[in-house]
Amino acid sequence: MPFFTAADGCRIHYETFGSHGPRLILIPGLGGDGRFWAGVVRLLEADHRIIVSDHRGAGRSDRPEGPYSIPLIASDIAGLLARTGGPANIVGHSTGGAIAQVLALDHAELGQSYTISSSWARADTRFRALFSARAELLEAGMAETYQRLGHVLCHEPSYLEAHAGQLEAAVAAAPRTLAPLAVSAARVRMLLDHDRLADLPRIAAPVQVIAAAGDILTPPALSEAITTAIPGADHVVVPGAHFHPLADPEGFATIIRRFIAEADSKYHDR
Repeated sequence: MPFFTAADGCRIHYETFGSHGPRLILIPGLGGDGRFWAGVVRLLEADHRIIVSDHRGAGRSDRPEGPYSIPLIASDIAGLLARTGGPANIVGHSTGGAIAQVLALDHAELGQSYTISSSWARADTRFRALFSARAELLEAGMAETYQRLGHVLCHEPSYLEAHAGQLEAAVAAAPRTLAPLAVSAARVRMLLDHDRLADLPRIAAPVQVIAAAGDILTPPALSEAITTAIPGADHVVVPGAHFHPLADPEGFATIIRRFIAEADSKYHDR
């Protein structure tokens, strides 16, 4: 099981897939577990070299008490990229999209292109209220409730019906998968500090921003603000809810493949 050891000793779990083609890294959202990308990886690994990482504090990575911040996780990803071969096309969903923004701004030498999916660049009042409430559930020890609410916020009703047994098993496992709950709560609260909207015009690399029309966790307006701020950014609207890469990996993989092919050609023409 491969790990990258960050400067502070935290071990970051990652996996690699594919042996040729453009290099990319897939960064998951708040859950922090790279297995979120399994469906997308299966569709891209034949013609891409893929890295999938877990966040510190989640998945199979170490879970130190803290501190937790988007810039710290971005520095973990930057170290991992530098150690494993250098620049890559960076794909981040939700919290992963916030991490991608920080990478583009603070570690620009490591990004060939950036896909920012269902993310935000500055927390508005609604975002703060929602994620503060989610952190409070964890701080109160209500892991199952936190998990169940996450399913409602992130999936379409049809997905909830079709995967009811699987999702209920995730609810039952939540006290274990989210432990320590103080760490999970700290990871939720770190989202409130992410504010790079004013810096986004400095990004010069190719960027595409993906929004899901039915996303109630990070509504499309938050993605639109990112697109508006980045000169020349592409804006793609897809159907579905917040977890659209999980529900429709074929659609997501098609968007990624097309964009990376264009960006990779431009990168190597420099």
